Amino acid sequence: MTQANYGDTVKVHYIGKLDDGTVFDSSIQRDPLEFTIGQGQIIPGFEQAVVGMRAGELKTTSIPPEAAYGPHRDEMVIEVDLTFFPNNVNPEVGQQLQIHQADGQSIIVTVTDVSDASATLDANHPLAGKDLTFDIELVAVE
Repeated sequence: MTQANYGDTVKVHYIGKLDDGTVFDSSIQRDPLEFTIGQGQIIPGFEQAVVGMRAGELKTTSIPPEAAYGPHRDEMVIEVDLTFFPNNVNPEVGQQLQIHQADGQSIIVTVTDVSDASATLDANHPLAGKDLTFDIELVAVE
């Protein structure tokens, strides 16, 4: 059986969990995730975990933030006055919004706090700063 190596296209099933066991993503009820190893299509730690696996093999791997979505960066959290929002938008904790920056780029932010006068917006990836555990099954190496 062929081992998965850089340049190979692979198909995997996975279950992604946080340290407390909460499942944040899974491919089990979907088609397997397909990607080419070495092309940066997925987080580096996941990609590295698949290298050397054989079709049918199962593996559990822990990935630190540095090999996943990076550390949580405080400078990516801002507080804005509620007048910042259009009249038809009432921010709520947990809500994700698309914000247009001055340079024309769009980013996704999560509302993490709302008061009478302001809202706190976090532009970090929701999994930034978290250790991730993945149960991986290599389905195919192409």
